[in-house]
Amino acid sequence: MNNAQPSVFKKLIARPPAVVALCIIGLTCLLSIFAYLLVPDNTPSANRMVIELGARQPGFTKQLLYIPTSIHPHHYSRLFEWFNGTPSGYQASPINGYRFSGNNLIVHHYIDDGLEDTRYYPLATLLPADQLKEPLQAQQAWLQQHQLITRTFYLGTDRYGRDILSRLLVGSRVTMAVGIIAVLLSLTIGIVLGAVAGYFGGWVDNLVTWFINILYAIPTLLLVFAITLTIGKGFWEIFIAIGLSMWVGAARLIRGQVLALREMEYITAAHALGLRDMRIIFRHILPNIAGPIMVIAAGNFAAAILVEAGLSFLGFGIQPPHPSWGLMIKEHYNFLLTNRPLLALIPGLAIMLLVYAFNILGNALRDVLDVRA
Repeated sequence: MNNAQPSVFKKLIARPPAVVALCIIGLTCLLSIFAYLLVPDNTPSANRMVIELGARQPGFTKQLLYIPTSIHPHHYSRLFEWFNGTPSGYQASPINGYRFSGNNLIVHHYIDDGLEDTRYYPLATLLPADQLKEPLQAQQAWLQQHQLITRTFYLGTDRYGRDILSRLLVGSRVTMAVGIIAVLLSLTIGIVLGAVAGYFGGWVDNLVTWFINILYAIPTLLLVFAITLTIGKGFWEIFIAIGLSMWVGAARLIRGQVLALREMEYITAAHALGLRDMRIIFRHILPNIAGPIMVIAAGNFAAAILVEAGLSFLGFGIQPPHPSWGLMIKEHYNFLLTNRPLLALIPGLAIMLLVYAFNILGNALRDVLDVRA
C-alpha cells in the first residue's frame, strides 16, 4: 500500500491542470487559515464600515482618521483573535487633510468627490490625559499613535464602505469550512449506509435503497431548506444541513462498488477464515474503493460550495455581518448594470475558480486511480 502512494502522487503532479488545481486549493486553504493576519481590515468579520467610501473602484486610496469610540472593546488572546479578528475601539473617518490649532485637531472631512465639511476634534478626546501638557507634545503624541493612516483598497469597497479584499479573504473561511464539513458528513453517512447495504443485501439493501431513492427525488435546495427549518438557521447549522443533504450520491456509488467487491475470491476467503463482517467491510473492502471515495469527496466539496453560495444568495445561508461569497453577490448583484460590476463579479469569479479547481482535481483523481487504465 505504501509503494502505491508515491506512484499515484507522481501521476497526479504529471498533469499540469491537476497541479494548477492543487495550487489554487492549497492557496485558498492558507489564505483562509491566516486571513486575519493578512487582511487590511482585521476586525471581526472584516466589518469596518466607512459609509462615505461606499462602492469605490479597485485601487481607491484615502486617508482615514481613527477616532476612539466611547466603547472600549474586550481583547481576547492572540489565538482567539487569530481565528475571530481583533475588536476595534476606533471609528474610521475619511479626510482630505488636517491641521492643528493648539490642542485641537481640525480636519477636512471627506463626504464625496468634491464635497467635504470641517470637523473639530479636541486632542483631549483623542489622547490620554498625561499626554496633554503642551500643545506640541500632544500633537507629536497623536501622530506617533498612528491614528491617521492612508489606506489603499486594492479591490475597492462594497456598498457599505467595507474593504472587499478583506471580506473576500475572510469569506474564504466559510467556503472552505462548508466544503470540509459537508464532505465529512456526506462521506461518513454515505460510506456506512452504502457499505452496509451493498455487503449484507436482502432487506437491508432494499430499505437503504428505498430511503436513498426518496431523498434523490427531492431537489437539493429544498432538502436543505427542510433541514434548516428543523435544526435552525445558524452559522454551523447551515454547514450541517448541506452535509446531510449530500450523502445520497456517495451512498449509491459506494453500494455499487461493495456489491461488486463482495463476490471477489479474497472476500470469500475472509469468510472462510471466520473474520467478522465489520472487519471485512472496513479492512478489506473499503480500502480497495479509496479511489472512488476520493473522487466523490472532490465532487461533493465543489457541490457544497455552490449550494452554500446559492443559499446565501437566497438569504437562507450565512447571515450578515459574516462575509460569504454568495452573500457578497446578493448584496451587490444590482451593481452589474451600473459602472461598479466588480462588486458582484469578484466573489463570483472566486467561486467559479475554486469550484473549477475541485472539478479538475476530481477528474484527475478519477483518471489516475482508474485501475482499468
